[in-house]
Amino acid sequence: MDLLGLGLVGLSTLFLVLLARIRRAPSARLRLIPGLSRLYRAFGLSVEDGTRLLVALGGNSLLTRNGGSALAGLGMLREVSQKASVSDRPPVAVAGESALALLAQDTLQAGYRAIGASEYYQPVTGRLAGMTPFSSAAATMPMLDDEHVSAAALIGHFGVESALLSDAAERSNVLLLGATGDPAAQSVLFATASEALIGEELFAAPAYFASGPMPAASLAVQDILRWLIIVGLLLGAALKVLGII
Repeated sequence: MDLLGLGLVGLSTLFLVLLARIRRAPSARLRLIPGLSRLYRAFGLSVEDGTRLLVALGGNSLLTRNGGSALAGLGMLREVSQKASVSDRPPVAVAGESALALLAQDTLQAGYRAIGASEYYQPVTGRLAGMTPFSSAAATMPMLDDEHVSAAALIGHFGVESALLSDAAERSNVLLLGATGDPAAQSVLFATASEALIGEELFAAPAYFASGPMPAASLAVQDILRWLIIVGLLLGAALKVLGII
């Protein structure tokens, strides 16, 4: 990572800590995202009626440039595991990459540990579905029916294979939320999934399932960095027009 990247990470961390301390009291009101609101309601109903929530994290390593979307999925998985860990059918996480599958297991276990229910954790709820995008989708499709899933969230890096999961979810009458950073997959999910998140809405997903100041602070940091980038682009364009650079 170059110095610019390290600087952005350091700046983001500083903003996050400062904003989290400022917002110790009630979290900021979040913008309504219909897909996340619908998934949250379905998640609550799944706990009551004994069905299961499935979270698919995609198949990209966190060390690649597309790894950020999987981090958002892991953040949401932790919040989900805390709220549904003691239900009859706890949430299941599937991944298409070995290290990501191990992180999913660790995230689920951390969720159980956070509420003092470590003894209920089942390692089999974090699974490696396949090592290629299509093999992972093929292994995930029957889970939607066999695991009594009522709602599923695709939050990670997916490609056009997500259409197979959307079709399987529709046939199994499963609410499917699709969120990915790949533009081609976004268009597929927008047309086929029950709900789809567009653009940076993917990175807001964990905050809608969490409580406390940190999730709201993370969204505020995203907004600050977005405006800094916009200002930087406009300033660069102005300097170019003036012939300074």
